[in-house]
Amino acid sequence: MYTNKFYIIIKKHQETMNKTRQIHKQITRIHKILYKNYGVQGWWPVTDKESKRPTYKKRKKLSRNQRFEIIIGAILTQNTAWKNVEKTIIELNKKKLLDIHKIKALPLKKLSKLIKPTGYYNQKAKKIKAMIDFLKSGKEINRENLLSVWGVGPETADSILLYAYNKPFFVIDTYTKRILARMGLVKSNVSYNELQHMFHKALPRNTELFKEYHALLVEHAKKYCRTKPLCNKCVLKEECKIKRSKQ
Repeated sequence: MYTNKFYIIIKKHQETMNKTRQIHKQITRIHKILYKNYGVQGWWPVTDKESKRPTYKKRKKLSRNQRFEIIIGAILTQNTAWKNVEKTIIELNKKKLLDIHKIKALPLKKLSKLIKPTGYYNQKAKKIKAMIDFLKSGKEINRENLLSVWGVGPETADSILLYAYNKPFFVIDTYTKRILARMGLVKSNVSYNELQHMFHKALPRNTELFKEYHALLVEHAKKYCRTKPLCNKCVLKEECKIKRSKQ
């Protein structure tokens, strides 16, 4: 009896391990296909000196202001499209206000008005002020401390760590969940931590890889894996569960 019981436990464990290995292989394959079709994305877009518009390109080093721009952008992009964030970044650059000291000195109502295109501007203005207080506190920039800042959740914290500070935390967003769920690799209600753990186990903890992969998933979701997917043109259609179920 006990032998049979342990056999069942071991068999279930092996089945789980085999399934996990297959998911890890699929995650690697997805990156290969997306990279082949879309190439280098150059995320996160930031403003270069003598410019006012953020641009996508690979940078070896970020200036202090560029790092701050990423941090602000990570807050502003909550619940809105990037084009609205870009519009706000450009306006802040035109007014020469994209600086931690200048934004700290701005009255809350004025800051709210400046970031209005991004939506939820009153809340986001408070979040930016809270973030500035944290940055000036001298506390260590790590995930635990960032998550303690008012208005900062896992996606915002990981975006800041990955793109502004080159720390290997894979960013999980709506696009990532949508693509992997449609491919049958996770459930649609998978938790942030569970999906991030999956990426961390499947891939080397490499910041450049994490940046590019996350950006490739966003690009793919915008092109084909939309809310209403364009399955016939999708570069992942041969791998996708939702596409196969339609055939």
